Amino acid sequence: MAKETYTFAYGRGTKTFEYEADDILKVVRTENLPVLEDVRGAVLDAIRHPIGTKPLEEIIRPGDTVAFICNDPTRVANSEIFMPILVEEMNRLGVPDENMRIVFALGTHRAMTPEEMASEVGEDVARRIRHYNSISTVDEDFVYFGTTSRGTPVRINKHLCDVDHVILTGTIVHHYFSGYGGGRKAILPGCAAMETVRKNHSFMLEPSAGLGITIGNPCYEDQMEGVSLFARGRSLFLFNAILNAKHEFLSIFAGDWRLAHNEACRFVDRAYGCVIPKEADLVIASCGGYPKDINVYQMQKTMDNAACAVREGGVVVLLADCEEGSGSAKLEETFRRLVTPEAIRKELEENFQIGANKAYAVSRPQSKARFILVTRLDRELAKSMLFTAAVDTVEEALAIAKTYVGDRPSVILMPEGSLTVPRVG
Repeated sequence: MAKETYTFAYGRGTKTFEYEADDILKVVRTENLPVLEDVRGAVLDAIRHPIGTKPLEEIIRPGDTVAFICNDPTRVANSEIFMPILVEEMNRLGVPDENMRIVFALGTHRAMTPEEMASEVGEDVARRIRHYNSISTVDEDFVYFGTTSRGTPVRINKHLCDVDHVILTGTIVHHYFSGYGGGRKAILPGCAAMETVRKNHSFMLEPSAGLGITIGNPCYEDQMEGVSLFARGRSLFLFNAILNAKHEFLSIFAGDWRLAHNEACRFVDRAYGCVIPKEADLVIASCGGYPKDINVYQMQKTMDNAACAVREGGVVVLLADCEEGSGSAKLEETFRRLVTPEAIRKELEENFQIGANKAYAVSRPQSKARFILVTRLDRELAKSMLFTAAVDTVEEALAIAKTYVGDRPSVILMPEGSLTVPRVG
C-alpha cells in the first residue's frame, strides 16, 4: 500500500507522519478562498463602508475618546497588523494618542505581560497608547449595567465606560457553546466580571447551546442581551477579521456590532465548514499549532470539531503540544476530585464554576470517542482528564488507536482542527 507523508502543526513547530493513502476518506481543510492582497486598503475600506451604520469618519469627532478591545494571546487576531492602521485613522480624524486606550479582553484567562501586550498590538502602538488587562476577579474594575432576563448580572470593565466610542476588534471562528466567537464576545465574556461570565457560561449545559447555533442558543442570546444593556446610549463599532489556517486575512467585517457580526458568521460557515462522506473510525487532528494548543483549555475546542468527524466508539488522535499545561488549576482539581463526566455535570448543575465547566467540555466529546493525545502534557494529568493515552509521537498514538479500531480503519485527517467543522453530506 502506498503511503503519504503528512506534516501537521504542533505547538511552535510540526509533527510529520506517514499513513496509507487508500484508507483516507477525506482531508478536512478550510475552504481555499483568496486572501486579501492589500490588507491596509481592506481595513480602511471596511471602516469607511461599514455594515448597518455610518462610517467611522462620520461617527468620530475631533477630541473624542476611544477604547479599543483587543484579543489576548489565546486567539490569533493579527491585531499587530490592523491596530496601527486603526490608530493612524483615529489620528487623522482628530483623536490624539492620549484620548485612546486599549483594553485586552481576557475573559477569565490569566493577565497578559507587558511583552505580550506589545506583541499583540505592535511595539509602536503599545508605546503610544495606554493599555489595560481586563481581569475578571478585580471587582472594583467593573461597573453594573443591570441583569439579563436569564439572571446574568452585567458588570463590564470600567475602562470601557467613560469613553465616547468603543471599538470591538478580533476574529471570528465557530464556538463550541456560544455559536460563534467575535462580535459581542469582546465585551461579554471578554471584558466582563467573573460572576457575569460564570452565570452566562452556565447555560452551556443546555442542549440548545452549541457550535454554529445562534437562534435559541441561551449563551449567545444572553450575551447579546447583556451587551445591549451596556450599549444603551453608547457608540459601539465592530471590527472583525476572518483568517485562514495560515493566519492570512480572508475578509474583514465592520460596522454595527450585531448586523456586521451576522454577516461575518455566514462567511465563517463558508470558510470553515467542510462536508465529509461519513463519520470515520479514526480521526487524526491538529489544533493548528500555537496558540490553539497552548493548553488544554484552548485545545478542547478542537476536540469538539474532531468529534463531528468520528463515529460513535471511534478514536481521535489529537496533536496538541500544551506548552502551558492545562491552563486552569480549577480544571485539574475538578477532574481529580469528581473523576467521572456524570459527577462533573451534576456538580455544575448545582454550582456552576468557571474552570470546572471546562472539565465538562473536555469530558463531553469523550463520551462519543476515545481521545489519544500527542503532547508534552503530564501523563498522570492526562490520565486524570480521561484521555485514553498521552504519548510523544503520532506513530505511538496510531499503534494504540489501532488496538481499538483495527489495522485498516477509515480515516479523516484534520490538519486545521481548531477551525474546521465537518458535517456529513
